[in-house]
Amino acid sequence: MSVTNVTAIPVEMGVKPLESELGLAPYVSNHDSVDSVTRMLVRVDSDEGVTGWGEMLVGMKSAAVTKAVIDDVIAPELVGCEIGEIREFVESFYFPYVKVRPFLGAVETALWDALGKKLGAPVYQLLGGKTTDKVPIATCLGILGPKESRPYARRAVEYGFSTLKTKAGPDWREDVERIRAMHDEVDGELEFRLDPNQGWSFEDAVRVATRLEEEGILLQYLEQPVRIDTYGTYASLRNRIRTPVAVNEDTYFPRNLQFLLRADAIDVAVVDLVPAGGILRVREQAAMAANAGVSVSHHCGFDLGVKTAAMLHTVASTPGINLPPDSVYYGWADYIVEDPFEVEDGALPVPDRPGLGVEVDERKVEQYRCD
Repeated sequence: MSVTNVTAIPVEMGVKPLESELGLAPYVSNHDSVDSVTRMLVRVDSDEGVTGWGEMLVGMKSAAVTKAVIDDVIAPELVGCEIGEIREFVESFYFPYVKVRPFLGAVETALWDALGKKLGAPVYQLLGGKTTDKVPIATCLGILGPKESRPYARRAVEYGFSTLKTKAGPDWREDVERIRAMHDEVDGELEFRLDPNQGWSFEDAVRVATRLEEEGILLQYLEQPVRIDTYGTYASLRNRIRTPVAVNEDTYFPRNLQFLLRADAIDVAVVDLVPAGGILRVREQAAMAANAGVSVSHHCGFDLGVKTAAMLHTVASTPGINLPPDSVYYGWADYIVEDPFEVEDGALPVPDRPGLGVEVDERKVEQYRCD
């Protein structure tokens, strides 16, 4: 079964307002405020009528640029290839001056989906089998004031979540107050992740962790507090605080993760299958981290359902991913997959149908198409 066509389809979907059930918008971080998100769907067709789907974030905030890379760079190399030759396809790409891994990640996901459908097997079986039927997830919350954050911590507990990830802003003192308020609201029933998205200095990261530690609040981890490529800073930070230190954006560059592991500079790697270059690549990262005694979680970038499914198959079949992945899937205003995932006791079910186990509603795709 060979590839006959590759299509990149940009769609824009709104995010439910905070006041609605499990709503998120506006989802505020230290660099933007999200009310809607543009995603790129990737459709791979075959000569046997089997279709596979992948998904990625729109790179550089340009749907046109992202689509052009898939259409003009990836597709010509993939058309005519066998669906099942996934590793050979991924390994064959090498552009010394351009990073193409995220585009490969979305296309590779589509190949897994098509292969599973051809063989009549869910992707987790192709990866060696799953270890769980449901994947506990961490709920997410943007930057709010300390008082405004309290009810959302309570909401998280009521929906069965054990972990809440919140963004951090330019005022580290308010970040401390927000974590303190939410911790107090749920009487310690939640673990917290705090993510400044590279926005802090070394000194601010030390101040935040130390203040919370002094009050008996130990974050599950502090995620990517300072810039990427600062290996020495992370090693120094880990020696200064007791709070577990995580990196996310650094894992998008494989050698960065290797350097950090060799330097014994981190406690957690927050990986992502799309920027990693696909399911095969991210499992390699998870194995590398686990062998170094570093915990692993999986990142979420507002996944529309296709990547959500890929994440669930990957996490369920990769024991090295031992911490709940982030997810905001429940926060969409609508869904482009039939039978959307539902949160139950803070977890999402691992799909059991062939391929990724989700069917894309092409009428919804056309409804939200934005090119």
